[in-house]
Amino acid sequence: MEKKIRVLIAKPGLDGHDRGAKVVAKALRDAGMEVIYTGLRQTPEQIVTTAMQEDVDVIGLSILSGAHMSICKKMLELLKEKDMLEIPVFVGGIIPSDDAEELKKMGIKAVFGPGTPLSTIVESIKNLFAGVEF
Repeated sequence: MEKKIRVLIAKPGLDGHDRGAKVVAKALRDAGMEVIYTGLRQTPEQIVTTAMQEDVDVIGLSILSGAHMSICKKMLELLKEKDMLEIPVFVGGIIPSDDAEELKKMGIKAVFGPGTPLSTIVESIKNLFAGVEF
């Protein structure tokens, strides 16, 4: 039996818009993945703790607040401290292309902007789980 990919979808920061996170969570679930959604207003510390407790394979962050650079930096620092950097992290939200490139240089594996087809996100998560770099 094939292992289900366990994905944590998290909504860090103070913005209260989580429709996109829920749409992505449903698409991943419909694709056969096991999805854990943290709900709104999570801190990076809470997200990393949940990722550890839930033994997830991939972490997805939905960020619309404009704080993506600082939140992602903190997330990656915490994952490093916990020796969990092998868990790929992807980010979705309104993220300028220059910032997307910088996030990837920091260690974020993928950045999905508004309008990204759900099929693209699903296939990308499958590739992240398989260790495919892109």
